[in-house]
Amino acid sequence: MPQALPPPLADYLERHHVMTLATCGPDGSWAAAVFYVNDGEDLFFLSSPTSRHCRNLALDARCAATVQDDTSDWVRIKGVQLEGAVSELHGAEEARARQIYGAKFPLAGKLDGAPAAILAALAKVRWYRLRAERLHFIDNSRGFGHREQVELSRS
Repeated sequence: MPQALPPPLADYLERHHVMTLATCGPDGSWAAAVFYVNDGEDLFFLSSPTSRHCRNLALDARCAATVQDDTSDWVRIKGVQLEGAVSELHGAEEARARQIYGAKFPLAGKLDGAPAAILAALAKVRWYRLRAERLHFIDNSRGFGHREQVELSRS
C-alpha cells in the first residue's frame, strides 16, 4: 500500500501529467518525457520496451525524475524532484496501472472506438512503475530555493 505523501505534494503530482525520466546506460545519460499517473508515491507510465530509457532501465532500474511547472518567473518555480527504481508491471499490478491511468487519460482507458493508430501504439507498449524512494518538493513562492525532502521507508 503506498504511503501517504504530504497533501501539497500529493495534490501537485495528481494535477500534473508529464514527468521527465532520467536514466543512464551504455550510451550515457538520457532523459525522456512520459505521461504518468500516480498512486501515492508510485508513478505509473507506459512506454516502448525498445525506447532508449526503457533499454537503460532494463540494465539499471535506478532513475531520477522531475515534474514541474513551466514558468519564466523565478518566484513561481514549483516542482518535484525524485529518485527511485522502475519495474515492469505484469498481471494484477499492470491491470491496476491501466485502470488508474485510464481514469486520468481517458483515451488510454476507453479503447472501444479508439482510433486504430492509438490501438496499434498501445499494443506495443509495456507498463512500468517508478517507485519513489526520496522526493524533494520545490516551491519558490515560499522562499527562493525552498525545498522540502520526503524520505520514504521501503521494506
